Formats: sequence, structure tokens, C-alpha cells
Amino acid sequence: MRLLLVEDDDHVAAALSAVLAKHGFEVKHARNGEEALQALLPDERCTRPPFGVVLLDLGLPDQDGYEVCGKIRKRSSIPVIMVTARADVRSRIHGLNLGADDYVVKPYDTGELIARIHAVIRRPPPGARPESDDTELRFGRVQIELPTRRVSVDGEGVQLTRKEFDLLALLAQRPGVVFRREQIISEVWRTSWEGTGRTLEVHVASLRSKLRMPALIETVRGVGYRLVAPAAL
Repeated sequence: MRLLLVEDDDHVAAALSAVLAKHGFEVKHARNGEEALQALLPDERCTRPPFGVVLLDLGLPDQDGYEVCGKIRKRSSIPVIMVTARADVRSRIHGLNLGADDYVVKPYDTGELIARIHAVIRRPPPGARPESDDTELRFGRVQIELPTRRVSVDGEGVQLTRKEFDLLALLAQRPGVVFRREQIISEVWRTSWEGTGRTLEVHVASLRSKLRMPALIETVRGVGYRLVAPAAL
């Protein structure tokens, strides 16, 4: 699979490219935002397969990484993983709201990075039809359309990333029932790696913000999360 690595530090890019190559990725290195956007333009001659995922560093010399992510998302649904030293929750939520599928905070473990890459590329593309016959979930003011992966609140559409949608759909299958953190991580991220827990917290916070219903997803301390029954909101 082709991978676009957007990183302005040549030494970091070279070391990371070598690791990614060992795991079967064909890496294209872009040193700034403009190079990245140009690399993602359609190949009119169709001589190369499209990129399967983008690793996007936020500290670029010509454009802010958030801006680049927004431009990528406007033209493509390709999975984007942000790589950042900005560890605060608000920065991460901002990245997810712009359309990033995941993030990795520097310094990171390369094993974790590889696991996250595989996790995002396993997710079905937007519009993919699920195997289940249940095509719609409703609870209170929220409607989830599984075939189109669309979510609306009071009839107004809400834009979610792939993992945000998968997390919400999972919890909505059994409102009021507590899902253990390990269960959510296993079903949504398809991994048992414990470090994904922080990613889960950020996605929950982002869902609460986007749906404008902070009390919708309840944190059950020491256990996990549950979708609060509509009558209780």
C-alpha cells in the first residue's frame, strides 16, 4: 500500500520511511503542505495506485497541519493520521473535527504507529454497506443511518469521522448498557493495545461536542461508557 508521509524533517522522514518499508508500505515523502496536496492530485495517466493513508505532521514550514488536513478532507476521504507534539485534548479534538481519523503524539513508539495505521485502513470507506439487516438506529433526537454512515440530530446532519461514527453506532446498539473500554477498543479500533484508551477519550469528547449533547455519552468510572437513554437526558 502507498503511504504519503508529510514531514519537514528529512532525518525523521528517512528513519520512519525505513521502518514503514519493512512493514510493506511504499512511502512517498512530502516536505511541506503544498507538496502533500500536489501528491494527492489524481494521476491522469493512472500509472500508480492511489495512496491508502496519510501521515501528517502538524509542524510544517509553509502551512499549518490543521489547514492541510482540512484541504485534504475537502477533496478526499483518504484516512489521515495526525502526528503532533500538541498533547492537549482541545488540539486533538480540533484535529478530529477537521476530519483526521486518528493522531499520534510525539515522541511515539513505532509499534504503536504501525498498529494505528493498520487500524484506520481496516475501516470501511464512507458509504460502505454493513452486512447487518438493521439499517437505521434511533434514540431520542439522534438518528443513525448505517448504510450511508450518516448521523443527524433533530433532522440536521452532523459530520463525523469514521471512528466517531463507529463508536457512536456501537453504543447506540444498546442504549443504557455499559460497554467496557476494552470491548470498545477491540470492536472500534480492532486492537487490544492499552495505549488506545487515550484515543477513545478524545473521540468521546469530540462526539459530545459535535452532537451538542454533553450528557449523551456517560463515563462509567473505572469501567467504560454508555449511551444515556433519551428519557434521562
